[in-house]
Amino acid sequence: MTAESVAAELLEIRGKIDHIDQDLVQLLAQRFALTHHVGRLKACNALDPVDAGREAQKLEALRALCADNGLNPELVAEIFKKIMAEAVRNHNQIREQHQQ
Repeated sequence: MTAESVAAELLEIRGKIDHIDQDLVQLLAQRFALTHHVGRLKACNALDPVDAGREAQKLEALRALCADNGLNPELVAEIFKKIMAEAVRNHNQIREQHQQ
């Protein structure tokens, strides 16, 4: 391979990565829109913002999905713990606004 062909291949691959990153951000936005709806339902029905059982089931399912796809389950679990923590933070804000 020439330096030129390597540079071209890197550029092509990086473009694909950039596209996937855009898709991931859009999917996160969709996920947070749905968790926002969950937060409103919980606030209106005086439900706890945290559902530890659901979180544990979700993390277990994600770890299994990682095994099926050759991904590091601990990395994915940490990412989703942060995503779920943000959802709970949002649920708490919705609850506070609902109580006002």
